[in-house]
Amino acid sequence: MSTIEGRTSMRRTRSLVPLVGVLPFLAYLAVFLLIPTVVVIVGAFTENGTFDLGNIRALSNSATVDALRNSVVLSGSTALIGGVLGALLATVIASAPERSLLRRAVLALSGSLAQTGGVSLAFAWMATIGGTGTLTVLLQKALSVDIYGSGWLYTLHGLILVYCYFQIPLMVIVFLPAVDGLRAQWREAAETLGASRLQYLTQVAGPLLLPAFLGSLLLLFANAFAAYATAAALVSQGSPILPLMIRAALTSEIVLGQQHLAYAIALEMIVVVALVMTAYALLLRRSSRWMR
Repeated sequence: MSTIEGRTSMRRTRSLVPLVGVLPFLAYLAVFLLIPTVVVIVGAFTENGTFDLGNIRALSNSATVDALRNSVVLSGSTALIGGVLGALLATVIASAPERSLLRRAVLALSGSLAQTGGVSLAFAWMATIGGTGTLTVLLQKALSVDIYGSGWLYTLHGLILVYCYFQIPLMVIVFLPAVDGLRAQWREAAETLGASRLQYLTQVAGPLLLPAFLGSLLLLFANAFAAYATAAALVSQGSPILPLMIRAALTSEIVLGQQHLAYAIALEMIVVVALVMTAYALLLRRSSRWMR
């Protein structure tokens, strides 16, 4: 009996080893994801320590609805622009040899640019095409062309341009594995059956890549929807998008006591991102079937 009990105890110990290894990750998720989410949810549905739906109802006012619409337009347009251009670039990179200098250089640059944002990115654009930017002054002197105009860089249109700076390389990184997953045998089989290059792209490669492409667009949408630092550094006045509206609710010195409204807006963003990422996971699962 003692031998059997000893073996059972050893098996239980071995089964707990993987759990011990994952505990730091679970702790990280709890501290930086689970607890903040719970705090946001509780704060959105309470006011002065009591249950209150006033902040949830405030999400239907015109200012919040406009900010939500602007956030969706910003995220959707940059996801579409970045997705199309990034997919084309990924297709070009995939045609290069795996160990070629061009492929490695573009991937390294894409990885760096995809993580660039915040104050440094906003300052770079202001120094380039701002009111006294290098390119702005150069074009004014050389061609009498004013690309700065009425300050569009600091509006929603400017945010769309700046966000594409990191959306395009991010698309390259997330979409390239799907393009690499296309097997040469499929193209050769299509050509053997008499298919043209256009027919192969539209009837074979296109349908196979479509789930991965749509999933990548959703990932880019979520990435832009939750971005804050670049917009906060570029837009100093007004709250055209939801992250900046949360900042205004938390730091405004004119209208006080809006902390719980900030919680409600944050909850709204969590719901949108959760829906987008759920759709992304479903599309990723579908595209992974033929990439195995």
